Amino acid sequence: MNNKNMENSEVDLEKVKRIFFIGIGGIGMSALARYFHQSGLIVTGYDKTETVLTKKLVEEGIRISYVDQIEILDKAADLVVYTPAIPKDHLGLNWYQENLFPVFKRAEILGMISHYKKSICIAGTHGKTSTSSMVTYILRECGVTASAFIGGIPTDYGTNFLYGESDWVVMEADEYDRSFWSLSPNIASIASMDADHLDVYGSHDVMKEGFEGFIRKINEDGVLFIMDPLQKELSKGLKSELNKKNIRIKSLGIDSGEIQAQEVRVKGGQYVFDYVSQRYTITDFAMKMPGKHNVENALVAISIALERGCDPNDIRKAIGSFSGVKRRFEIFCQTKDLVMIDDYAHHPTELRMAIDAARNLYPGKKLTGIFQPHLFSRTQDFYKEFAEVLDELDECILIPVYPARELSIKGISSETIYDELKIQNKYLVDKNKVLDHIKSSETEVLIVLGAGDIDALPAKLKELMKK
Repeated sequence: MNNKNMENSEVDLEKVKRIFFIGIGGIGMSALARYFHQSGLIVTGYDKTETVLTKKLVEEGIRISYVDQIEILDKAADLVVYTPAIPKDHLGLNWYQENLFPVFKRAEILGMISHYKKSICIAGTHGKTSTSSMVTYILRECGVTASAFIGGIPTDYGTNFLYGESDWVVMEADEYDRSFWSLSPNIASIASMDADHLDVYGSHDVMKEGFEGFIRKINEDGVLFIMDPLQKELSKGLKSELNKKNIRIKSLGIDSGEIQAQEVRVKGGQYVFDYVSQRYTITDFAMKMPGKHNVENALVAISIALERGCDPNDIRKAIGSFSGVKRRFEIFCQTKDLVMIDDYAHHPTELRMAIDAARNLYPGKKLTGIFQPHLFSRTQDFYKEFAEVLDELDECILIPVYPARELSIKGISSETIYDELKIQNKYLVDKNKVLDHIKSSETEVLIVLGAGDIDALPAKLKELMKK
């Protein structure tokens, strides 16, 4: 490895032989585990429950335990990695800390890897997974075999980690818990800075300061691709700092900014647009992923590929053949009379993007949405905004909040959103009775929305359709 900058590190990854992961089944943790396993290290781990992801890791040769006991720990581990979702009273985590093992958060290890590599870091409250997947796919189709840590499963690859032979690595820059401050980007992008994770930041303004902190991590002679409205919000002091480090700021947008998507239209069920900048005019990009937000994501991906010297025609072909990401507007059932879509949307802006995309693709059809709110804190912060967006549906089915890492908050539930809804066809349904509700409903276009265990619902719906 080329050690670009190890000043913030407390462990030399080149000397590590054995790693234990606490919470190995998470989408981000499992990608890290795969990276070290494919690098030839001994990787073991713990998670609370067996999932599709953990089963896959075991198939790949990683030993995983599902009990929080000292006996299952790797007591010869050179490094211990944990996710912030692990409770503070976890026996294994506390044992490693008390016995002075090198213990790091996932974000810190990802940061160390970004110091070793030439890093492309994709930030934003929305679109990170779709954009990082698209960047990785285009680079690889153009001959740049970048490694990639992705917060989802690209359909073309079927895995959240790709091992590459080049010096380049693509990774999502996660704003939660200010994790992206650990990174060291050569190329960075920011597609959105909508209010989120207010349990961490406290206010939208403080969250924006968090993004400015990430921007300051860009290496000298680097480049920042940022949506045009967002670059106008950057402070003058920050822009001066970037100028001193010779960091270029490139603004992007649909019909705005230095780099533009122009003539955006829907043609043959695909979004088509022209890419226009001072240096390039590339016509007729066509992509399978729907929605204007994905046009913006594609603008970022195309710009990064051009920055890396990829051929414009090869980029156009790659955009056209990119199949998208699982649970990002994934059409899992389509017949003459029925369409079913699965989407990870869990923020009001993401819900609006998914619902708008469905309306554009299936105009005139009855649109039914099943939404599982993710986190009590997010529900508390945005219940009015959730209701406003869900009112755009013809029928809304709400199931109970998925708590993830949180305890319940008194007075906050899916009913809090339900009470704000103005549409007539609204229902509060137990998660186990959703299928019965759908059976009795006249459904034309159904969209499953949420980031919790609602991800198991599409498979059940497909089975229902077969019967």
